[in-house]
Amino acid sequence: MSLSETDHELVIAELGREPTPAEVALFENLWSEHCAYRSSRPLLSAFDGEGEQVIVGPGDDAAVLALPDADAADTPPAERDADDYGDQYVTFGVESHNHPSFVDPFDGAATGVGGIVRDTMSMGAYPIALLDSLYFGGFDREGSRYLFEGVVEGISHYGNCIGVPTVGGSVAFHGGYEGNPLVNVACVGVTNEERLVTATAREPGNRLLLVGNATGRDGLGGASFASEDLAEDAETEDRPAVQVGDPYAEKRLIECNEALVDEDLVLSARDLGAAGLGGASSELVAKGGLGARIELDRVHQREPNMNALEILLAESQERMCYEVAPENVERVRELADRFDLGCSDIGEVTDGNYVCTFAADESADREIVVDADAEFLADGAPMNDLAADAPTDPDRDHPEPALEDAFEAVVSDPNTASKRWVYRQYDHEVGTRTAMKPGDDAAIIAMRETSESGESVDGGTTGGSAADLGAADPEGVGLALSSGANPRWTSVAPYDGSRAVALENATNLAAKGAVPLAAVDCLNGGNPEKPGVYGGFKAIVDGLADGCRALDTPVVGGNVSLYNDSVEGPIPPTPTLALLGTRAGYDAPPAELDPDAAADSELLLVGHPSDGLGGSAYLAAAGGSDRFPSLPDAPGATVSSLAAVARHDATLATHDVSDGGLAVALAELVSEEAGADVALPDHVAAFEETPGRLVVQTTDPDAVAEIADDLPVFRLGDVTTDGTLSLAVGDESLAVDADAIRELRGVIDRELA
Repeated sequence: MSLSETDHELVIAELGREPTPAEVALFENLWSEHCAYRSSRPLLSAFDGEGEQVIVGPGDDAAVLALPDADAADTPPAERDADDYGDQYVTFGVESHNHPSFVDPFDGAATGVGGIVRDTMSMGAYPIALLDSLYFGGFDREGSRYLFEGVVEGISHYGNCIGVPTVGGSVAFHGGYEGNPLVNVACVGVTNEERLVTATAREPGNRLLLVGNATGRDGLGGASFASEDLAEDAETEDRPAVQVGDPYAEKRLIECNEALVDEDLVLSARDLGAAGLGGASSELVAKGGLGARIELDRVHQREPNMNALEILLAESQERMCYEVAPENVERVRELADRFDLGCSDIGEVTDGNYVCTFAADESADREIVVDADAEFLADGAPMNDLAADAPTDPDRDHPEPALEDAFEAVVSDPNTASKRWVYRQYDHEVGTRTAMKPGDDAAIIAMRETSESGESVDGGTTGGSAADLGAADPEGVGLALSSGANPRWTSVAPYDGSRAVALENATNLAAKGAVPLAAVDCLNGGNPEKPGVYGGFKAIVDGLADGCRALDTPVVGGNVSLYNDSVEGPIPPTPTLALLGTRAGYDAPPAELDPDAAADSELLLVGHPSDGLGGSAYLAAAGGSDRFPSLPDAPGATVSSLAAVARHDATLATHDVSDGGLAVALAELVSEEAGADVALPDHVAAFEETPGRLVVQTTDPDAVAEIADDLPVFRLGDVTTDGTLSLAVGDESLAVDADAIRELRGVIDRELA
């Protein structure tokens, strides 16, 4: 590891001397793109992160949001005031573990889950839900399937072992990820004002404690590894930079963290992730404008003869750094011992520099290996001023294959196909909060109240009983969750495609009757030093920021992952958005037609259509190109109206129109008991993917039209009881029964069974 020449000169000017080897390594990691956001931070001011609901916004380990009371949960945040929010908080954060998941898909993905869960814990919150958004090369490639299987196995193993349900997410396949998959994981936690902790050190004299697993040599240089292109031999040469997780230790750490917070022992906290102990402890004291004095040899270690640099930078998992009052150190030790975790008193908070010392053994002299200003370490990296080439618009040229051929190709596309193989491996019901399971447009988590003492009614671990869900608690708040991005959209039109990603995730929430509360993003791009790549990245930042602003949804945190280039080339610009929303109650309409009401109901399309096929599964199958669909002028009002339609008593089923267009939405609504008879004017109407639209089964079309307000409402056709999708498009028609649709949509299940 080494600093660039210009960074080296800056460090010398600050220190007034040559840096030590440990300082060089620490600066190299903390000033890396992964930690310092040197190429992206100048762009991130485009996001709005404020609102009455925002308790802690961008800059901490996770955002903290106040939940509205049940009687205000259906009201858009822009129409609420401070009195509409209760004393229950949720935390929300997202992380990437992209490079590690290429080198070692199982451990790379597993430790990504562990990291975002600890970000949640460091805010004094108990983790209650995970979402994962995954991106791989072409599904027909053996290497892509190997990575896909390993990543899903890693996520399921870690999440299932720690008892946190994975309730939603997304999976996309695109040739641009062939040599560099993306693994983006979001986590939601629950806390309240009394239990809230931040990563800002309080005052000099407090002790710094390291609690959790012992420190080993795994993960050394992980931050710098994540800030460079993947080399052809990365799978072997970079394996030491990948951490190895222990989910059972993480589970004990979760429960220990709860006990520490219960007893008000934690003054500030930071989990050990990128740059290990050096990153966590220096950032903790820097946020408080303070310093620290740390004795590295006091860290409990897993391997013998570790040197100062290894202890400082190892990214061994399942570790937390806590600021604790001196009189509470022994109690923290007792609790750590109760949960069979290591605990080291490694130093103290000071009002001076960030200083680390090391003695190889009891007889050796103690040497100073780091002595630098903490704020300079954590925030002193200069920002990059990079050239950006604006993306170009595609030509309009698309063929029209036969309807049957187009339908079969689009419905069996791995991007639109069923992801049942993925989510069936996740325990999505542990904790008994999951009211709407994976496989629908959005997950819904039941949020129960906290007691007057501030303790969770759940008790942290079990989450109460199943009887607490659904209609049993009609006054409760349902937390709706959606995450993902569409690389086909953002490849064709980075700016408009990113706006569409925001609207698509919001439409997922609206389909279940929820309105957005806040968002976090994971912005993934290639090598920013290439003007074309940086231009595309800048466009997705601006597009996502404008899209969320138009939805009146603050972006309260996020992650940036650049240098996602390999010998295969750069990835598509990928703006994963994780969106959280609320609704009163947990009982939402399903994305499946109701056969019992077939004779008394109609099938409607609510929302503005478009005539653009750019970025669609249809063009991916048929070839050609087209402009990206135009988006609604007022997306916030669109989402509010769609959510109101979904909540209406006459609404029996809802499903958003997205990947694959109406053809796929209709295919997904059909079951063995319920079919649909639908007529559409042309192929564009059947396959264009404009977000902000819902297919609705209702017994009261007039009420839907009234609630929809300015949104157009189209009658699609009838619901039947023959389990067949009968689709007429222009002069062509086809009839496909539920079994045939299941066969088409089961391509992932069949290949990986």
